[in-house]
Amino acid sequence: MKKVSSTNVGLLPGAAANHSPLNLPIRKNIRAVFHDYSGGDYFVTICTHDKKHYMGEIQDGEMKLSDIGNYAYHALATLHTHYSYVEVPIFVVMPNHVHAIICIREKADAPGSIPTVRTALGVVVGGYKQSVTRFARQNNIEFGWQSRFHDHIIRGSNDGNKITDYIANNVGRWDADCYNK
Repeated sequence: MKKVSSTNVGLLPGAAANHSPLNLPIRKNIRAVFHDYSGGDYFVTICTHDKKHYMGEIQDGEMKLSDIGNYAYHALATLHTHYSYVEVPIFVVMPNHVHAIICIREKADAPGSIPTVRTALGVVVGGYKQSVTRFARQNNIEFGWQSRFHDHIIRGSNDGNKITDYIANNVGRWDADCYNK
């Protein structure tokens, strides 16, 4: 009788232990397990693929947006028109990433408007990334996002104020920015 260990239960023959039964890589869940992401305020960072400077360049302390950068800016500024439960009070489009505060609120006059199958934050960020990517493809612009995004649950006004300051001054700190590569 073959000995079964916990590392190979449910695997296809030849599949690695860090892969699903269909031999697909298993991704670590990077979201907080204590939070359902269907309401609240979030600091979100979305990076371009390989941190390429698709969205423009910073010159003389000012962000000069490319065509795709202009679209990314406009898409964030109008995100609330596509998702009635979303507000984006502050954001910045940088050469190779976007920072935004995304607030998710269910409107009293539209109960049930927030998605329940996937988290609302995931739906909103996925829709934004899809919109910018579609624009790039329709206009033959080379562009790509990293497959994931970073989020931070904003915990109180002090946290929110620090993040707002960080976003507002991000262009001025570009030379020291960890995304400046």
